[in-house]
Amino acid sequence: MTSQIPEADWRQSRRVHELLLERYCAQILEEITEVANTTAATAHDRYLRIARLIEDRDKDLAQAFDDFKRSTAVMKLAIMRRMGLLTDEEMMAFSTQIQDKIRGISPPVSREYTD
Repeated sequence: MTSQIPEADWRQSRRVHELLLERYCAQILEEITEVANTTAATAHDRYLRIARLIEDRDKDLAQAFDDFKRSTAVMKLAIMRRMGLLTDEEMMAFSTQIQDKIRGISPPVSREYTD
């Protein structure tokens, strides 16, 4: 989906992009730590789980954050919303037009991150 995004929303989307990328990477590191610290599996099993986790999360990260440009911003924000990264409060920083587009692509999720 390509969509023209107003300048103010584009500036806001670039700001939130960096914030949400950091948030997502922190979540992944927490997941890795949890797997690494479990005593219910061998070191090799934990290593394999971490490798698969990183591979899966890297695909999600690429889908949401790579190739972020003006023509893809609304779709990428909707993906971030679907992933539970873009909060209601952060959505409010965008114009009603962009909020409606994001919601039209990706309905709100129940899980939100807090800093």
